[in-house]
Amino acid sequence: QVQLVESGGGLVQPGGSLRLSCVTSRSIFSFYTMGWYRQAPGKQRELVAGITTDGNTNYADSVKDRFAITRNNAKNTLYLQMNSLKPEDTAVYYCKVSVVGTSGYWGQGTQVTVSS
Repeated sequence: QVQLVESGGGLVQPGGSLRLSCVTSRSIFSFYTMGWYRQAPGKQRELVAGITTDGNTNYADSVKDRFAITRNNAKNTLYLQMNSLKPEDTAVYYCKVSVVGTSGYWGQGTQVTVSS
């Protein structure tokens, strides 16, 4: 089992920034990929950003050049820096980690609301 605890969500005005954190109960090196997903009301959950064990990253087209996924190996923490936020970024954001032999583990989600 892996526990994931997300934090950092909240209400922000358009153009603002937030940093999400996801603390894991296991060493980051035990996951072959880590990622942030989001789900807006009435929409499917979608991948926002991902990072592999060797540090390769990928982003949804809608967040490229605005969001950055990073990790702190010593703190077993995954981050998502979100800049130039837009109302359409409003969603519940989830952290997910992939473990060999399982379907992966999800965090409980953190709400991000972008509104004036």
